[in-house]
Order: sequence, then structure tokens, then C-alpha cells
Amino acid sequence: MSARRTLYALAGAVLGLGAPVGLLGLRLIRQGLGGRSVIEEIRSDPETYVYTGASTSIAFAVFGGVLGRYADRLARLATTDPLTGLSNARVFHERLHQELGRMDRYPDSLSLLVLDLDSLKHINDQGGHQAGDRALRSVARAIRNGLREIDLGARLGGDEFGVLAPRTTAESALVLGERLRALVRTAGEAASGLGATVSIGIASLVPSRAERLAPGALMAAADEALYRAKREGGDRVAVHQDGGFGSSSAWARRYA
Repeated sequence: MSARRTLYALAGAVLGLGAPVGLLGLRLIRQGLGGRSVIEEIRSDPETYVYTGASTSIAFAVFGGVLGRYADRLARLATTDPLTGLSNARVFHERLHQELGRMDRYPDSLSLLVLDLDSLKHINDQGGHQAGDRALRSVARAIRNGLREIDLGARLGGDEFGVLAPRTTAESALVLGERLRALVRTAGEAASGLGATVSIGIASLVPSRAERLAPGALMAAADEALYRAKREGGDRVAVHQDGGFGSSSAWARRYA
């Protein structure tokens, strides 16, 4: 290929190094162009024209792929907790609204579990914040390993996690909670070397209650059960005793 054609072929490819905002034309300075423009000169040589068009198309395709990857990364950052890789609180509460709306159309059971790491302060004091982070990641790993495909696990903030379990009765949710509690004990000991346990509160909803229960009230019920598990010594699962879901707790005020 001649030097002139090489320069033209590279002109399009160089756009892949940055944002392609146009066509960069490179050409040898020669006499006798007869006043023709760069584009006219390119068009006058079919081979050079094909090289330039193909390389420019490739550059735009590469740039589009880069933009797509950045868009995917931004989407993950907006929906994922960066420490644990679980969904974040915003996704959790959006899904809770969706599940309650689904229950209006397709009556079914729904259970919500709130998990709180019992010993994070102790782990931080004994092993530093890196040990605390490892313990939090171990809880997240236990949640991922213990859930079904239709369930959703999320970090709600700090040392608190949430699980949404559609089509799950209170009895089945208790089995799930005990499984998660056991998985956390195993994973937490391996991760921090200091042991990690969780208290879990469960609130379950039957179809007859779905149309008159706000999302915040279901969160409040699970939170009340969690506090009972904490008061009883931690490292245990408590199920909300349905005497009417409470609405005065911080959960209800925050998430209604």
C-alpha cells in the first residue's frame, strides 16, 4: 500500500483512541491537487475510500461498545451495594412495592426477613474494620447461597440486610431463616476468625391482608420481630405474631 493510502487508512482507526466526533483526514502535502478537497481526493481513489470508510466504522463500533460497558457499570452502581455485591436498599423497596402490587392481582403468600449482624462492633474492635467488612461480606455470601432464584437479598444499610421471599408462608420463612442463620455462622467464622451471627425477624403476609397493608407496615412487623430476637440474646430467628402489623416504628415512618 502506498504511503498516502496508509495515512488515509490510519485516519479512521485513530478515532478509536478517543470520542469519534468526525473524520480526521491525514494526507501528504503534494503539489498538483488542483484545488481539490481532502474528501474529493479520497473519493478519487476507490481503494483509499474503502479503507477509510471501513476503519471509521470500526472506530465508531468500538466507541459504542465502550459506552455500552460504561452504561452497564453505572447501572450496576445504581442498584448494587459496593461492599457486598447484593442489591441495595432502593432496589429492595422497589421490589417490595412490586410484590405487594402483584399480590393484588395474583393472591399468594409473601415473607420478609430482616437480618442484623449481632457482633459487628466486637469484630471491628478485635480485628479492625477490615475484619468487619469481611464479616459483612460473609453474611452476603450466606444470603446468596441460601436463597432461591425468585428471592431477593439486599443490604439495607450498615449491618442490616433484607430478604424478600415471594410465595413463602410464615412456616417456610422460618425454615429459610434458620438456614440463613446457620450459613452465616459457618461463613462468618471462616471470614473473620472472630465468629459472626445474625438475628432475624420475619413478617409474612397472606392474600387476605395484602390489599390493606402498606409496605412500611410489613417492614415494621419484621423489624419488631428482629428486636425481639435481639432482646432474647441474638443468634436466633423470631416470627412476628400477627396481632395487627405495627405502623409506629422507624421502619414504617421511613418506608411507608
